[in-house]
Amino acid sequence: MVEVTGGQACRRLVGKVAVVAGASTGIGRATALRLAGEGAQVLAGSPESEQAAIESLVAEIESAGGIARGAAFDATDDASVAALVDTAITAFGGIDVFHANFADLRVIFADTDAVSVTDDVLDRTLEVNLKGMMRATRHAVPRLLERGGGAMIYTSSSASIVGEPVRPCYAIAKAGVNALVRHVASRWGREGIRANAVLPGLVITPEKRSTMPSDLQQQVLASGRSTRLGEVEDIAAMVALLASRDGEWINGQSIAVDGGSTVS
Repeated sequence: MVEVTGGQACRRLVGKVAVVAGASTGIGRATALRLAGEGAQVLAGSPESEQAAIESLVAEIESAGGIARGAAFDATDDASVAALVDTAITAFGGIDVFHANFADLRVIFADTDAVSVTDDVLDRTLEVNLKGMMRATRHAVPRLLERGGGAMIYTSSSASIVGEPVRPCYAIAKAGVNALVRHVASRWGREGIRANAVLPGLVITPEKRSTMPSDLQQQVLASGRSTRLGEVEDIAAMVALLASRDGEWINGQSIAVDGGSTVS
């Protein structure tokens, strides 16, 4: 059995097929490991440039007794997103869970404010972070319906619900994801589709832990409402809950997993 990191081992997803779109690092990688640890067959997708990391992830899952495959996709290309879903169908016979976990986090450094930000930054942000989520929905929901329903789980952000002096395009895109969640739940909820968004706060990924100055980490901790900083396993645990039968009565929600930082 694959070890479930950061939580008590359980097998809520035996017999289920999960697609994690955006699985090469951070939250996506931790989620793929968690879902496999709970018994799901996992298709791990990321851009072509990240396939070495995907191969490593698949090998880790398989070495621990899980079942996984990797695939490349481009969130800006509708045919590529369709092919990702089709790969899961071919490999595993259907899908029960789709975790849309991708975003362009490079363009965010040019996402200044509503007066100075360029159309290029706006267009790229919406193309990946919002329109990509729509493409994933377009192709995943019909396949979930073929199985009698399932879970669409989107990675949004706490930026979608708080005001910031920077990153307007990112916040707009993520707020749009929250609206998409409500639409999917309203349109297909009675047909067995559960759609929810997870809103991570500042999560200290393994990469960020090694690059973010320790004094800055302590400043963030001191200003928050938790005894520790967020970890990727915190988000993976929520995704696993929403994917499982334990989350069957949760639908249309945007759930902050942020140590209480967005308490109002």
